Amino acid sequence: MRLGFLVDLDLCMGCKACEVACKAENNVPVGAWRLRVKYVDTGTYPDAKRAFTPMRCNQCDNAPCERACPVGALHYLDNGIVDVDKDRCIGCAACMMACPYGALYMDPETNTADKCTFCAHRVEGGLEPACVVACPVEANIFGDLDDPRSRISQYIMAHNDSRVRKPEKGTVPKHYYTGGGAVHLDPLASRREPGFNLFNRIGTLDKIGGH
Repeated sequence: MRLGFLVDLDLCMGCKACEVACKAENNVPVGAWRLRVKYVDTGTYPDAKRAFTPMRCNQCDNAPCERACPVGALHYLDNGIVDVDKDRCIGCAACMMACPYGALYMDPETNTADKCTFCAHRVEGGLEPACVVACPVEANIFGDLDDPRSRISQYIMAHNDSRVRKPEKGTVPKHYYTGGGAVHLDPLASRREPGFNLFNRIGTLDKIGGH
C-alpha cells in the first residue's frame, strides 16, 4: 500500500475549507500550517484571474527529511505515510532544511518538528483526512496508489496531465495535481504585469489631487 493524494486544480475554488479543517483537526498553532492554499494573481483588469493551489507535505518515496533526521523521528509507516515521532524529535530542524517543499514547521509549544501526515490517526481508524472530508467540491482525492481500482489511481490514469511539484529534486512525491495551468506549480510562470502602481507614485499624489 502506498497512500497518495491528488488535487484537481480545475475544481478547487479557493474556499480554504481544507486549510481550516486541517488546523482544527491537528491543533496547528497560529502562524504555522500543515496545509495552505496558495493563490497567484495573473493578468490585468478586467481580465485578471486568481489561481488556487492547495499545498501540503508530498509524502515522498525518497523523502530527504527522513534521511536528514539524526534520531529517526521522521519515519515511514507501512502505508507509505512519512510520520513524525514527537517523543523522539530533538528539535534540530534538520528535516526542515532538507525539505525542498517547505512542508515542515517547528511547533512552538513542543519545540518539535511537525507537518502534514495525511491525518495518519484518522486513516488508521478507517477515516479519510480532514481536508478531504471538508472540500465542498471534492477537489481533494486520497487513496492507494498501488491499487489500480482506487479512485486516485483511476483519476491519474484518466488525466494525462497529472504532475507533481519539483520532480527534478528526485524525491518521488506521492502528491499529484491535475488541471490548472503553469502558474499553479511553477513560480516562474507568473510575472508582475506593467501598469499603474500606486505605491510607486506616492510622490506625485499631491499633483494628482490638484494640490
